[in-house]
Amino acid sequence: MDAPRRLQRLPSWLLGQAALAGDRLVNEALAAEGVRKYHFRVLVALDDSGPLSQAELGRRLHIDRSDMAAVAAELEASGYLTRQRDPTDRRRNVVALTDAGGAALTRMGHAVDAAQARLLEPLAAGERDTLARLLARIVL
Repeated sequence: MDAPRRLQRLPSWLLGQAALAGDRLVNEALAAEGVRKYHFRVLVALDDSGPLSQAELGRRLHIDRSDMAAVAAELEASGYLTRQRDPTDRRRNVVALTDAGGAALTRMGHAVDAAQARLLEPLAAGERDTLARLLARIVL
């Protein structure tokens, strides 16, 4: 690594470099599935929470309103989700995962898992678990 040694000793710098490497691997894995991280995030959230308003989905995932509309339209065009007007509030769209979206999410999940394995390849299984636990303590 060409970075100065002083940087290489900073946890924040190391975390940033690891995040860049992880991002690259996940982006490549999802691109091979024909999707982007936003797509994966939306499908994961719907799988986890069930149908949500498009606005709530965007808030939970920290996706800008216009970006959320574009991502939902792309996923709807792919048959991965449906958007319907909320019968109790016609201003809202309710977004739901389709069976095809669930199947696609399974494929995407396998691709993301493989990317995670590549990222953590230098670590033993126990070290991977420890790293995940420690990062969760920092982030969550």
